[in-house]
Amino acid sequence: MYKKILVIKLRHIGDVLLTTPVARALKENIPESFVAFLVNKGTEAVLEKNHYIDQVITYDRGVKKMHFFKRYTEEIKFLKEIKKIGFDLTIDLTGGDRAAVISYFSGAKRRVGIRARGFLGKKYLYTEIFETNGKKHTVLQNLEVLEKMGIKKGKPQVILNVTEDEKEWARNLISPSNYHKVVHIHPTSRWLFKCWKDEYIAEVIKWFIEKDYKVVLTSSAEMNELKKIDSILSHISVRYLSGGNRQSNPIVNLAGKLTLRQLIAVSSVCDIYFGIDTAPMHIAAALGKPVVALFGPSGAFHWGPWDNKANDNPYKRRNGIQKFGGNIVIQRDWSCIPCGNDGCEGSKISKCLFDISPDEVIKILSSNIDNSNMEQNEN
Repeated sequence: MYKKILVIKLRHIGDVLLTTPVARALKENIPESFVAFLVNKGTEAVLEKNHYIDQVITYDRGVKKMHFFKRYTEEIKFLKEIKKIGFDLTIDLTGGDRAAVISYFSGAKRRVGIRARGFLGKKYLYTEIFETNGKKHTVLQNLEVLEKMGIKKGKPQVILNVTEDEKEWARNLISPSNYHKVVHIHPTSRWLFKCWKDEYIAEVIKWFIEKDYKVVLTSSAEMNELKKIDSILSHISVRYLSGGNRQSNPIVNLAGKLTLRQLIAVSSVCDIYFGIDTAPMHIAAALGKPVVALFGPSGAFHWGPWDNKANDNPYKRRNGIQKFGGNIVIQRDWSCIPCGNDGCEGSKISKCLFDISPDEVIKILSSNIDNSNMEQNEN
């Protein structure tokens, strides 16, 4: 059996997090194996403290910006370091050209890939290539690769661990004690076509405040995301921002101020997540928080928030409003959804998202979240 296994996922934060069920399945089936994950630098925080993973290796994409000779030297050095570890099995869940090359030069005798599209001859870098069912959720597609290898998938569970010290730090940061509940709202993305209207987000924030929630706002430190946060807050009057007679204001703006690990900690002490289809949505879901997410061009059947407590048959429809366990996806049921495009006609604006009204969202929140559903999902 395999002594050293390398799982490769050179993608974004959410993609990496959704591969964690693979680590669990490998360790449960081959407990004596050494399991390593290779991911892009900047995504590794979601794999920290995961006891199913023995080592996390990061690839620095900054090497692409180096001049040719320096880049070539660094790439060769990286490949040598991978080969030195002595993997006997690689599982490439990326599907990209770089992952295929790394898999081949790892020296592993068995090299599994998920697709051969790319440069000429790419398919020869693997010993096996498995096509997965694109109509399945990403979690199940990843595990399907193991099943085709003869490895039992076990219970699909997205794993994200947080220490008590991290939770305590987050509680002190947001000071939630004077409020009924805490909602984590992440309304931004590097991809503008995933974002809702700023004034619509503001309306939902005001509803949460009226319901006696403390609101924690987050975003990355990218300038376009910080500008959106400022725009959202500009639509909220001082009456909502003052906090009345409370000792602390109802909104904690942490936009651009958190590392990924700190964002995970903050999410872990909130009661609910509301926002768009992005990495913090997957983080909240993995932490067992009820998620209400707005979806535009993406398919929930593929990327919807995963509920570890529910069964493994999520989001059965192609589009529309759907529920999976304690998680809800709000999406139009238009025939063009999911299109996967960066906005309508490349505009970076998704009409299907903008068509969803704040009143519609608040109605869903009122009937599904502001009741016992939240109580059942608390830690």
